[in-house]
Amino acid sequence: MSRPSLSPAQSVVLTILLAAVPAAAQNPGASLSGDVVDESGARIATAVLVIRHESRGTELRLTTDNGEYSCGNLTPGEYTVTASAPGFAVTTLRVSLPSGGRQTLRFELPVGALTEDIVVLATEVAGGHEALRRLPGSVEILEHDTLERSRVVTTNEALRKVPGVHVRDEEGFGLRPNIGIRGINPTRSNKTLLLEDGIPLTYAPYGDNASYYHPPIERFERIEVMKGGAQIAYGPQTVGGLVNFVTPLPPTDPAAAITLTAGDRRYFNGHATYGVTLGRSGVLFDYMRKQGDGARENVSSDLNDVTGKLVHTFSPGKAITLRGNYYSEDSTVTYSGLRLAEYEADPRSNPFGNDSFSGDRYGASATPALTFANAALTANVYFSSFRRHWWRQSSHSSQRPNDSGDPACGGMANLDTTCGNEGRLRQYSAWGVEPRLRVHHRMLGVTNETDVGVRLHFERQDREQRNGSTPTARTGVLVEDNLRTNAAQAGFLQNRFLLGDWTVTPGVRVEHVEYERTNHLANGGLGATGRTSLTRLVPGLGVSQATSERFTWFAGVHRGFAPPRTEDVISNTGGVVDLDPELSWNYEVGGRSTLQPGIRLDGTVFVTDYENQIVPASLAGGVGAALTNGGATLHRGFELMALLDSAPLLNSAHNLYVRAAYTALPVAQFVGVRFSNVPGFGGVSVTGNRLPYAPEHLATIGAGYVHPSGVDAMIEAVYTSSQFGDDLNTVDSTSDGQRGLIPGYMVWNTAVSYAFRRATAFVTVKNLLDELFIVDRARGILPGSPRLVQAGIRLRF
Repeated sequence: MSRPSLSPAQSVVLTILLAAVPAAAQNPGASLSGDVVDESGARIATAVLVIRHESRGTELRLTTDNGEYSCGNLTPGEYTVTASAPGFAVTTLRVSLPSGGRQTLRFELPVGALTEDIVVLATEVAGGHEALRRLPGSVEILEHDTLERSRVVTTNEALRKVPGVHVRDEEGFGLRPNIGIRGINPTRSNKTLLLEDGIPLTYAPYGDNASYYHPPIERFERIEVMKGGAQIAYGPQTVGGLVNFVTPLPPTDPAAAITLTAGDRRYFNGHATYGVTLGRSGVLFDYMRKQGDGARENVSSDLNDVTGKLVHTFSPGKAITLRGNYYSEDSTVTYSGLRLAEYEADPRSNPFGNDSFSGDRYGASATPALTFANAALTANVYFSSFRRHWWRQSSHSSQRPNDSGDPACGGMANLDTTCGNEGRLRQYSAWGVEPRLRVHHRMLGVTNETDVGVRLHFERQDREQRNGSTPTARTGVLVEDNLRTNAAQAGFLQNRFLLGDWTVTPGVRVEHVEYERTNHLANGGLGATGRTSLTRLVPGLGVSQATSERFTWFAGVHRGFAPPRTEDVISNTGGVVDLDPELSWNYEVGGRSTLQPGIRLDGTVFVTDYENQIVPASLAGGVGAALTNGGATLHRGFELMALLDSAPLLNSAHNLYVRAAYTALPVAQFVGVRFSNVPGFGGVSVTGNRLPYAPEHLATIGAGYVHPSGVDAMIEAVYTSSQFGDDLNTVDSTSDGQRGLIPGYMVWNTAVSYAFRRATAFVTVKNLLDELFIVDRARGILPGSPRLVQAGIRLRF
């Protein structure tokens, strides 16, 4: 009887598991000690330290004794140590603890927030009671070890670990994530504020907040998600929430790492980093090359991403952070989904093999920071330029089989011969400056923390469309030539009243947006220009109380605001469209708790009451693409987040861990007098119908085990309940695939890794059971990603 052969992926897994057996013996413990001081050198008596093992993800929390600390019996390895104290900025250091080694670390904490703004959230949350009570809304942090442990491949995969977040896949590579929060339509993430190190990430957040570019998940240290009144200090989108992607700080000692990953569907990812601090300057370089095939035939992508970061300290209290990035994408990808018959014949087919997307993005920013006796001043100065050219033969499934816009085509039979294409050519640039001041002071015997900031922001969109005469044409007849510009001025004022265990945080934000659109082809080439503007006040109020060292509750109400796009508020002939901004009142009540070391449970009840939500049924000329003042919608639900780590709970070197995120959205409906946005059904009432792309249940549950030898094995289930693809709540699919129920589905993922010396080998399987499911109908049916098997190794130097 012959022995069954093993696949390459199975061989790697078996090798890792066998190698782990003799390595189970524990190494002698290491120790860490030192003190925490302010800028004068005086010790801070009540500082809190969080000591986190980077590869295992376990952590230890302790409070200094008159500014000093000492901790022994630590597992050897790489650690991240964070120190925080009330009234001081958070400081994080990294240290390598060898077997039996003893290390001493001194933390010098500057007054105020000498950090990259909301980047401090992750370490504030880790800081315990004093920091948690300042946050008046729900917040969730995806730490680096969480992302690394599950070997996330896309931003979509990462954000599904956060309650309240619905992420819709598209091409299978996560390059254009569709992120919705608390029932908000996720299309192009246009109602979600995306930031990188606190700086706007999208190319036109005021004029066209659509996500056609997203940086690779590999270059981030962690992800912060804020919802509720805590986001008053950020804008312009304040409806659902914000996602802040945080890049790492330069290490104190020279450190380099290389990660090589390969898998099926032509997948390869090469990622290299190097950082060092020399004197007063810390530098970090990051390069990534990623390539692979998408979820359908004739879909593939090749990416390059280069990032540099410099942090220079001129003197205590004076520093500057400089960042620079270049990103390029070369993809074979279509915009159109499948018709029902095409999906039933071959769900992963894609007839448009000549479509292509190419993009380049340059970004740079500088953040100078000053601290004084009781204040901190920071300023973000930023610039980005994004070019994207998308050549495609179809924008949505209703254009087949006969494209009336191309008489020479003659139908799908001539798709690769006589059928032409359309080139959507875009060039975006954005720049701005945003200073912020935080002041600690006492007024009427009450301790206060006041934040004030302003923003000047400018955008330019150069948009062309050229119609080519062949499937592979990359030039053609000019049919669109638009220039769209935006100038925005914003400011906010927020004050935290620190009243013992209570914190009351009122705030207000004002947004003023100026729009201009010029159609260079109108009036026989003379052009047509339209201008308009809007101003809105966005108030908010949050309150929190730390009832004990382990529990904090919070409640808040704030005004939601999202400006309309330039192309929606000014017509192509220069006329001003009466299209209001999206406005809502958002409410939430929740609690954060650490029941025991290693057990955390958070929960939030929320209501989003829209006065005017614009709900497009599709994009790019598909079903219901025309935007209107949508009217009122109502969202009600709750979120739960649970974390368990047995190691600190049982004081054991073994760690059984569980991470669960659940969202229930029983109410997400049209209210008031509402009629369908689907062409041909304008007189049909949709009042009481469920909103499109708002599943009632979302859940991500992961469980795993870490052995002292370095073996880490986890499995994860991701569940999305059924959802509608249109406001009519159509159940049976239409022939073009753009309307109909999207059935619920569950996807299983698993990852196994083995850390040895300064290396980590890993194997991961996404969609373990190779489930076939639909993720989108907006432009036709799109399938989710098939099973993906990947293996790799990470080397640290």
